Amino acid sequence: MFVSTAYAQGFSLGDNQAMMQFLPLVLIFVVFYFLLIRPQQKRAKEHKTMLAALRRGDRVVTGGGIIGTVAKVVGDDEVTVDIAEGTRVRVLRSTITAVLARTEPVAAKDAAKDDAAAEGEAKDKRKSAVSK
Repeated sequence: MFVSTAYAQGFSLGDNQAMMQFLPLVLIFVVFYFLLIRPQQKRAKEHKTMLAALRRGDRVVTGGGIIGTVAKVVGDDEVTVDIAEGTRVRVLRSTITAVLARTEPVAAKDAAKDDAAAEGEAKDKRKSAVSK
């Protein structure tokens, strides 16, 4: 008798007003996904591939800010880094934050030397042809 009919009817899922109440929450989640979650996942994936591609001679920065050169890849989770002349430190691969300079793969270095030698020979032939 004292309860109005509006309170007695209850909540229905088909109510348009109820959907409008949840719409801001859904939009906030979408914005968080595209502005925070997705870029962080992309950055983590790039960091993982960078660590997998580490090789001897790469110049790296550790999490503590130490800059050094990779002397040896010990295993899947450790790397030996030269930080000064005669000073080598074993570092966890996961603590490497950036690679400053990459070295060329050994096969690529040999190919580059062959290309440079071929260019040098071609220059010598051109010089000898011009001087004749």
